[in-house]
Amino acid sequence: MSTGRVNSYSIVSSEEDGLTLTTMPGANGFGNGKIHTRRKCRNRFVKKNGQCNVEFTNMDDKPQRYIADMFTTCVDIRWRYMLLLFSLAFLVSWLLFGLVFWLIALVHGDLEKPTADETFTPCLLQVNGFVAAFLFSIETQTTIGYGFRCVTEECPLAVFMVVLQSIVGCIIDSFMIGAIMAKMARPKKRAETLLFSHHAVIAMRDGKLCLMWRVGNLRKSHIVEAHVRAQLIKPRITEEGEYIPLDQIDIDVGFDKGLDRIFLVSPLTILHEISEESPLFGIGRQDLENDDFEIVVILEGMVEATAMTTQARSSYLASEILWGHRFEPVLFEEKNQYKVDYSHFHKTYEVPSTPCCSAKDLMENKFLLPSTNSFCYENELAFISRDEEEEEEEEEDDDSRGLDDPNSDAQPEFDRLQATVALDQRSYRRESEI
Repeated sequence: MSTGRVNSYSIVSSEEDGLTLTTMPGANGFGNGKIHTRRKCRNRFVKKNGQCNVEFTNMDDKPQRYIADMFTTCVDIRWRYMLLLFSLAFLVSWLLFGLVFWLIALVHGDLEKPTADETFTPCLLQVNGFVAAFLFSIETQTTIGYGFRCVTEECPLAVFMVVLQSIVGCIIDSFMIGAIMAKMARPKKRAETLLFSHHAVIAMRDGKLCLMWRVGNLRKSHIVEAHVRAQLIKPRITEEGEYIPLDQIDIDVGFDKGLDRIFLVSPLTILHEISEESPLFGIGRQDLENDDFEIVVILEGMVEATAMTTQARSSYLASEILWGHRFEPVLFEEKNQYKVDYSHFHKTYEVPSTPCCSAKDLMENKFLLPSTNSFCYENELAFISRDEEEEEEEEEDDDSRGLDDPNSDAQPEFDRLQATVALDQRSYRRESEI
């Protein structure tokens, strides 16, 4: 009994093996215009740490191609394999030239003649066996020179082999030092100190629905010419009926206006305006919960210390995009500087006034925007921070003047409370409960 291959297209829904039913637009003129695909839950194309979840199989002549580009192979492999490779290269060269010196001594008769015979001149002094020839090879290649073993003018072949081994040793040393320096100076590790927020959010910004995520730099050294890119990846059916499992669509982050180039000193929120050209134009909150796509975000720039280009990557699945949320502020102004609090870097808070419809419906006036004079959480923190600074300055002034009036500390607090009474209390409570 033969088992047939499972067809990726099916009109029957099944819950076996965690399979889900997805409806995709079909080709023009084929059936009812919809194709149901029977598939597993999406695997992440780019992992959170930036690694691509891709495995290469059935590659022709893979070893030969990797060996032909040996330098890149040595730089890409792990440190333990790299050190093992160079150790084997040194050991093999020592053994090979040691064997050649032993054969030269054997053919010339150095191993048979006694060392006390003054009439006989050996090719290699103090080389009476293979171990001595191996030690002479190590001394020659590493230029140790203990002073006991050396080559004489009796055998030109031995002199030539000494010269050849010195050249080979220099080549191996140069290759090893270059590969180690290139591996240590790679900008790949610089991406470890570039952060992406755990979630992306969708909320209103300047009256428009926007997709936002946050990036940050943990080092004080800058990323020169930093710029960001984003792509939406999802399966698609072409008009001819061809199935593309990972169709890549560009997401505009302000390339035409130059907004994709950022000055990454403090954490920044990258913004994508969901317009008519956006692939998210027709997606609402309910569609986001049921849709299946992945947004890959990329941050590129030059490392200030080495001027080498580095790239940091991350991705957001549809389930990792929070609708109606904003990021908590992380940048606060102190007396003479700005402070970044990375404990709030990944945190968000809900904005109930965000419309649940898509940007398309919002543009067609199918949803009325709420009043824009509601009190925002960022404003709350800004006012609190400003009031705290004013209180500290007043306390310092009072201490310096030596005032003894007990009512002097109560007046600024009364003024602050009186100033906050006029705020919209309902919106204040809804957005500050985080």
